[in-house]
Order: sequence, then C-alpha cells, then structure tokens
Amino acid sequence: MRFTFVTLFPQLIEGYFEDSILKRAIANDYLSVDYLDPREFSTNRHNKVDDSPAGGGAGMVMTPQPLYDCLTQLRVASPDVHIIFLTPVAKSFVQNDAKRLAKKEHVAFVSGRYEGIDERIIETFADEVYSIGDYILTGGELPSLVMCDAISRMVDGVLGNSDSLETESYETFLLEAPSFSKPANYKDMCIPSEFLKGNHSKICELKLDLSQSKTKYFRPDDLKRHKLRT
Repeated sequence: MRFTFVTLFPQLIEGYFEDSILKRAIANDYLSVDYLDPREFSTNRHNKVDDSPAGGGAGMVMTPQPLYDCLTQLRVASPDVHIIFLTPVAKSFVQNDAKRLAKKEHVAFVSGRYEGIDERIIETFADEVYSIGDYILTGGELPSLVMCDAISRMVDGVLGNSDSLETESYETFLLEAPSFSKPANYKDMCIPSEFLKGNHSKICELKLDLSQSKTKYFRPDDLKRHKLRT
C-alpha cells in the first residue's frame, strides 16, 4: 500500500518511519511512503503558499494555486489515489474507517497549516475529510500520521501476529481488557491469579468481565449505544 503525505514540513513526518513496525513493513514492501511539498509548486517568486483570509480575520490561509497544481499532478500520476484532508471541521476518524481505507492501493493525506486550507481546494480534490478529535493542532501532520498508523496496521503482513487485531479495543463495542506480563508479582503488585492457572476458558471469561468494567468506567456512552442497537 502506498501513502503520500502532502505537507509543507515533510521532515516532521519522515522520522516516524525510521523505526519499529512501520520501518519493517516498508523494508518488506508492504508499505511505501512518499512526500509532496506544495511550496515546490508555488508560482510566487518567493515560493509563498499563504495569504490573508478573504473577508478579514486573524492569521493566514493556504492559497489555492500551489495545492491545486500539486494535487493535479498527483491525480495525473496516480488516478486511483484516495485524497484525504485533515481538519478539525470534519467527521471523526474511527477504527472502521481504518479497516476500510486499508483496502485502498494509494492514500494521500493533505496537511493544512496556518488557519487552514482554501475551501475551494478541499471541495475540488477531497475524497474524504477527517478529524482525529475535538481539539486544535498547529498543523495536519500529526493527524495524518495517526491515520496512517491506524490504517497500516490493518494491511496484511504489516503486523507479525494478525490474530492480535481481533481482540483490540474498537473491534467490538468493548474496550480491550488490561494487559499483564511477567513477573507475576512486582513490588507487591500481583497479576489476577486466574491468568496464571492455564484455564483458557476462565481466562476468556475474566477478560470479558474486565473489558466490560473498563468500558463501563471509561466509555459508558459506548455501552449505552450498544444496548440501543441490540
């Protein structure tokens, strides 16, 4: 699967792929990553990519021309590319979106800066628009990385043990049960004894109880929605 990051600051993203699971996935050709900098498409003699907002207001807005030319070139070179804009003014990205987008061959993330991107560019090029939460960041690079990471984990071969996907939070309406490792007793903090007895049926029952308790405490809204659906 191919990811393209359209960003004024590719160096903010590049380091994330230099270690761990995603580095191995790229080395093994499960993923590929490339970058497009709109500044390189600017026809302004100073390579300017922003201007004051029409109608007045604080800050600056990313102007249409550099992004229009950048994304036009991307679409010509890769007609099947699925272009996603990251903005707080959008629907929330969820796990089911990650699973669906993992089936695409090529996804491009467009990261805004300043006070945002000229809306005409979003209307012209966006296949989808997403937010990762109800808060404001200085740019779209972090949200694009969040989405890329979540999608990448769903791509066949990226995770060493794909079975782990089945028990993760958000694969059902319940949050994932707490995890424990060895030793069984660390500084007088003990693992629940049922985990040490080898009875997998009992362990599954305990994990389900813990998942329900965790969801009830942290996400009671999810439990309510599930009960309404059933």
